[in-house]
Amino acid sequence: MLSNRLSRPVLAFAMIGALAACGETADDAAAPEAVEVASEDASIIEVRQNNFEEIGDAFKAIRGQLEAEAPDLGVIEASANTINANAQEIPNHFPEGTGVDSGADTEALESIWEKPEEFAAAAQKLVDTSAALAAAAGTGDIAAVGEGVKNMGGSCKACHDNFRLDKD
Repeated sequence: MLSNRLSRPVLAFAMIGALAACGETADDAAAPEAVEVASEDASIIEVRQNNFEEIGDAFKAIRGQLEAEAPDLGVIEASANTINANAQEIPNHFPEGTGVDSGADTEALESIWEKPEEFAAAAQKLVDTSAALAAAAGTGDIAAVGEGVKNMGGSCKACHDNFRLDKD
């Protein structure tokens, strides 16, 4: 009889413990979503960084061609088109909360979200100047290509000056 009296409380505590382990608190229920959001933020930051890396690589290819004895205008045009396509994606890669203040490994300043019209205009300027550079390459006019590179570089700089953390 004593063993039955002791067994019941022990069994009850074991069941309560098992049920508690299966249950969720409000904090537990929110935690997986918070991790998911953080994972989505990390993913979009990686996508945008890869996008900018491709832009940088294409711009480097253009500059390399301009330094060559006989620039390949086809490479310049293709690289400018790559920049143009990637520039069109820039606005899609900056959801709010993915800037430097989020603690993420990024150089995106909060001014992107504080001045969204200016940021959109800066991105559009890169689209326009990269399209103009591709068109100039299509004409075969090296002087026009040089001017296009200068204009496109100015687009990059203006955006970096206002919307990118200067780590130097």
